Amino acid sequence: MPGRVSARASRASTGQAAPTRKSSTQTLKSARSSTDHRASSSPVADVPDEGASTALRKHIGAIFSDSQKSTTGHRKLVINLRKIQEACCYEPTSKKGRQDDQFDEEDFNNEFLRCILRLLPIRKSEAAGDRVVRFLGVFLRVASDKDNALLADQQDEDTTTLPETPTSRLSNLIFSALLQFFNAKDKVVRFRATQITSHMINILDALDDQLYHVLRLALLKRIHDKEASVRMHAIYGLTRLAADVESSEPEASDSEDDSGAAGVLEKLLILLQNDPSAEVRRSLLLNLPLVPKTLPYLLERARDQDAATRRALFARLLPALGDFRHLSLTHREKLLRWGLRDRDEAVRKATAKLFRERWIEDCAKLPAAGGADDAEGAKKDATAAAAPSIEALLELLERIDVTNSAANGVALEAMLEFWEGRPDYVSDMDFGPTYWEELTPESVFVVRTFNDFCRKSENRDAREQGRLMDLLEGKMPEVTRFGFLLEREIKALVDTVQRAASGGPDGDGDEDAEEESVSREFVVEQMLAMASTFDYSDEVGRRKMFGLLRDATAMPELPEEATKLVVEVLRLVCGDDNQGKGEREFCGVVLEAIAEVHDTIMGEDEKEKSEEGDESFHSARSELSAGSGKGRKKVVQDADGDMSMDDGVDEEKAIREIMVNMKCLHIAQCMLQNVQCDLEANVHLVTMLNNLVVPAVRSQEAPIRERGLICLGLCCLLGKNLAQENLTLFLHCFAKGHPELQIIAIQILTDILTTHPSLLAPSPSETDASTLDASPLLKPVLKTFSRALKSESPEVQSTGATALSKLMLSQLITDTDILRQLIITFFDPDTSTNAQLRQALSYFLPVYCHSRHDNAVRVVQVATGVISRVGGMREAFIEEMDDEGGEMVTTAFVGGLLVDWTDPRKIVGREALLGLSREAEGEKTCTHLLLAEQILERMVTGQTSKDERRVLFGMLGKLHLAGKGQGLEAIKTVLELLAEATEGKVAGDATGRNVLAKMQGSLLKLVHDAVGVERGVEGTEVDATSLTAMATPGRVKGRGRRSEDIKEEEEEEEDEVTMQLRREMEGTKIEKEDGEESKLTVIGEGKEEESVIDTSQLPSEKKMQSLMESLDDEDEDL
Repeated sequence: MPGRVSARASRASTGQAAPTRKSSTQTLKSARSSTDHRASSSPVADVPDEGASTALRKHIGAIFSDSQKSTTGHRKLVINLRKIQEACCYEPTSKKGRQDDQFDEEDFNNEFLRCILRLLPIRKSEAAGDRVVRFLGVFLRVASDKDNALLADQQDEDTTTLPETPTSRLSNLIFSALLQFFNAKDKVVRFRATQITSHMINILDALDDQLYHVLRLALLKRIHDKEASVRMHAIYGLTRLAADVESSEPEASDSEDDSGAAGVLEKLLILLQNDPSAEVRRSLLLNLPLVPKTLPYLLERARDQDAATRRALFARLLPALGDFRHLSLTHREKLLRWGLRDRDEAVRKATAKLFRERWIEDCAKLPAAGGADDAEGAKKDATAAAAPSIEALLELLERIDVTNSAANGVALEAMLEFWEGRPDYVSDMDFGPTYWEELTPESVFVVRTFNDFCRKSENRDAREQGRLMDLLEGKMPEVTRFGFLLEREIKALVDTVQRAASGGPDGDGDEDAEEESVSREFVVEQMLAMASTFDYSDEVGRRKMFGLLRDATAMPELPEEATKLVVEVLRLVCGDDNQGKGEREFCGVVLEAIAEVHDTIMGEDEKEKSEEGDESFHSARSELSAGSGKGRKKVVQDADGDMSMDDGVDEEKAIREIMVNMKCLHIAQCMLQNVQCDLEANVHLVTMLNNLVVPAVRSQEAPIRERGLICLGLCCLLGKNLAQENLTLFLHCFAKGHPELQIIAIQILTDILTTHPSLLAPSPSETDASTLDASPLLKPVLKTFSRALKSESPEVQSTGATALSKLMLSQLITDTDILRQLIITFFDPDTSTNAQLRQALSYFLPVYCHSRHDNAVRVVQVATGVISRVGGMREAFIEEMDDEGGEMVTTAFVGGLLVDWTDPRKIVGREALLGLSREAEGEKTCTHLLLAEQILERMVTGQTSKDERRVLFGMLGKLHLAGKGQGLEAIKTVLELLAEATEGKVAGDATGRNVLAKMQGSLLKLVHDAVGVERGVEGTEVDATSLTAMATPGRVKGRGRRSEDIKEEEEEEEDEVTMQLRREMEGTKIEKEDGEESKLTVIGEGKEEESVIDTSQLPSEKKMQSLMESLDDEDEDL
């Protein structure tokens, strides 16, 4: 920190060092070069001899000392320091006053630099250092401006060189001194040197050319510093230089280091993408110049892993970017999707605010942007929001391409956030009759989102919801009127589709009609989405919508998405009751529509054939092709010259049949997705199954067969018997089908098993009715999912993993082998590029383990096998890494995840588990205790490599074995394995032995707690044999003596028990021979058993005596 002088001394010499008042015609006293500064000003551990203290040093030191206290007095301090600089650097105009204490410019610069160098060792956490740096910047700015003003009259108008002033020489001196500390070993010194340099670069208006290149090279080296704070401030300085470097031509340099000729901006962009520090990336994001070259890299930070960086993009950078319409349509759509679906709430709020406040204002244009005044002539506030404008809102939706972005929900989410944050637009909207005269995709989307917003009742009180519903009813047309509007739009859509299919003048489709059909389809879809939210208690409106939707379902030209929405709304209009009358009516109407579609398309074919025959009969010389458009047949000449139409007719007929069947199957699929009745109880569904679905499944055409399988799967959800009969069919489809068919089969299998879980339930054995055998379907189902996880298709893999996740979470599949394969697939390097699979499993595995205790136990059972398999995979991966590249997690990381997944503290319902009875508690053993048993058994009985043992010991050290509810039998088992591992010298290093010793101590504590709980809760006595056996990690089963009524025991009997316990402990012999382990012989009451165990970790004799005394106290309490 800058040297502090006494306030009294500084006040006493103020009059001596204060400069006199000067006129504007001052002349320079000294122009000495700044390179002649004293080398003794470098900061070292011991302050060197700097000579006698002078008045100038006291004044400057006092000013710097005051500047570190607070920033409020910096302006006054800058004025005082400037006066001192003028006194030292300029000749006074008056000869009055004392002249013996005058100092020159070199003295001032050296004293100034002395204070700056004292700042270098100040740590980053000290706010005083940052205040001094800020004070330095303010002084240099003020002093530079005043120097330039004084020299303005002396310079020629044609002078283009940088004027040399006292402040510029002072700045060069500071730069030259600080550059020496850029490579210092002390990170604090490097940080302060870089901070001061970058701050000065951003403060000064101009730099010397030679110094400019030196600073650029020095800062480019610091962007690779290992300290993030140094890199951040180096970036702060380089971003100021980036624009100048790009505009100037690179110059050659003889330096061995990077000369910066390749461009500062490119290096900063690389750093923006790859720097590990979030602060550095955020600093680059906010300081890089906003030019077309940097804009794509800046917008990439919307996917940054740091939430604060993403929030800075949406809250600070994009609002400052200007008119959003300069961005491309792709960038707008991606920014909305990434921001509104971000996992951080603050980022979502910032994106919503950007959309409803900045982007809408860019379309509406701020009222004061053009400098216009209001009617009264008062100047408007340029920052005030524009009045609600429907034209601006429509333009905003057009700018984000609502026709395409609404499909995946981005525009819908954006508009819901818009209505939530703009109540002025909510109250100002007017959907009168003129609004519905000519609907566009944007205008109908405004109504649809407004309807959804008003009907959404989440996070609202009843009063607010009632107000919005009243507002909606006043603005929306009634159901009958809406039905007529929907009928008009559906008719316009059908006409447009027919016109687009009829072909243009060149025989191809009409492009304008195709574009119009897309817009018309979007309008119909949005109106149907609104219709699905209406209340059809009004019978007149319900009948109008029912007739309209019934006719629309039978329209073959209606697109598939619109047909799906029509069927869904029709199901809502039909209603439902307890007897299922609504569903039967719905199924009957849809089946009639399917028959009408089939008859309409095939009837047109027959009509065209008859017209063609009549025309050929009346005119033999007419063309053999009759009609026009789609019905036109072309004559085909074969290789022998014979004219034949059979091939063309057959091909067109086959295509027409495929189109008919696909349309009918699609309508049937939409119907099946909206019914829940029993399949066998609905005659309409049985008829459709036999006449439409089953022939489609047997078809030779792949598209028809796939859609038929989907419909058959939906039928199986409505009937268990049908599902049981066709389950093998779907298994066969997966085994023999292509990837698309395999995905369909897996999805159908999952839905069937979820809907009918009894299909996999155990069945009574044929030989013994009292026993249960596994379901015969379980093995082929597990084999199918196992093959899906091994598939070469990433889509099949991810679909299989997602399906397995659902079935295992619902406890329909509990097989540990498939669980082991699922976990290994998650860590397999071959699946590293399958993001969908990794994302699904990264969510499933923790949820699966923490949702149930039994699930965590299953993971414990496969943990050691997973470690062994992943270890082998990693060895093979390392051997092939040089050729193929890639990344794979380490085995230690896998072990850490397994320990975390099986942590008993994270299992849901653990508090209730601790309160179970002793019998239930024995069944619910601590998962980490079971994991310790599995790990120790693996190391004792199996052959493990050195790396695997290191991982297993690391897992043992992370286990949580403390807490209540630990069973004695489980603890004893682990103690036996622990003694066996110690005796077998499994731990080959000190780390492993320490882990075993620590676990032994934890288990002994658990023994003591378990015995105390057993005595206090159940009122049992544990004799010396039982306690001694459990207190030592041996393979001895202690025998307890249970009392029926403790209260009736006499004082003499308790003394006998205590004396017996002491005699047995005294009879315990600990022998240790040279080169052998310590042995402990335990003799139990009534029966002698001998166990050899390791006693190297047992307490001393004095500690054993104190333990016996504590046990005596416990017996007295009982």
